[in-house]
Amino acid sequence: MLITLKNEQLTVVLDSAGAVFHSIVKDGIEYLWQGDKKYWSSRDKTLFPYVGRCRDGKYIYRGQEYTMPLHGFAPGSEFEAEQLGDSSVCFTLRANEMTREYYPFEFVFKVLYELDGCSISKKCTVINKDSKTIHFGFGAHPGFNVPLSGEGDFSDWYMEFDADCQPYRVEFDPVSCLLSGRTLPYPLKKMNTLPLYHEMFNDDAVVLGNVPRGVTLKSDKSRRSVHVSFPGMEFVGFWHARPTDAPYVCIEPWATLPSHNDFVEDIEKQEYILHLPAGETYTNVMMVEIR
Repeated sequence: MLITLKNEQLTVVLDSAGAVFHSIVKDGIEYLWQGDKKYWSSRDKTLFPYVGRCRDGKYIYRGQEYTMPLHGFAPGSEFEAEQLGDSSVCFTLRANEMTREYYPFEFVFKVLYELDGCSISKKCTVINKDSKTIHFGFGAHPGFNVPLSGEGDFSDWYMEFDADCQPYRVEFDPVSCLLSGRTLPYPLKKMNTLPLYHEMFNDDAVVLGNVPRGVTLKSDKSRRSVHVSFPGMEFVGFWHARPTDAPYVCIEPWATLPSHNDFVEDIEKQEYILHLPAGETYTNVMMVEIR
């Protein structure tokens, strides 16, 4: 089900299938990638309860193996939708027969979108309804058109971080797209700028740590830009389908990382996984500002 939110600056369409962005329009210009099977048929993904891939599609919990889809089951789930007004909507996913096959925990997962001027807030809440600690990954995956409004070429656009930094790249095995266990220095232009070019994604996503919690997609040939802030997430990835000339880029804030290439993860012991005790609540907010 598609739900439209509006204010004086933005028209935003959300999809209850996956609780994701479907369209973001300002001044008649579409900012969100609209999907194309040639490159990537999706537009956005809400990543829960896992980010990326598990080794052999499996993980271990208390000695038992479970399967987990790429980026968890949220992208393939239909959420309940409650429109709270012209500029806000809340999507809800509760543990059910399907989720328990992949994930032996009781939970409620809420995704609240709110418009405020040219900004969109995406507030995600996990409520532990189980009698034991639950373990999960979380992240976001919106794709944006590059170039925006057809202004310039793909290589005229770049990512500019909110402050100077010295990031490291989380290395992935180029075949399995799982963690190699290594990190590498990833110098930026002028210490804050990541130029975009198609070949940078030939080894899959560029996932960076030790970065400011905000980044802007922009070009010197356009007045338009997209700023994404993610104060509660340690990593940010940039991606498009490889190896292609895809006219979009995904900005992917991640609170957690995928599995290692060399072994099936025990989810209770996995590095960077989130742990939420019984009865407690986890909240994470991402902001998208359309400029």
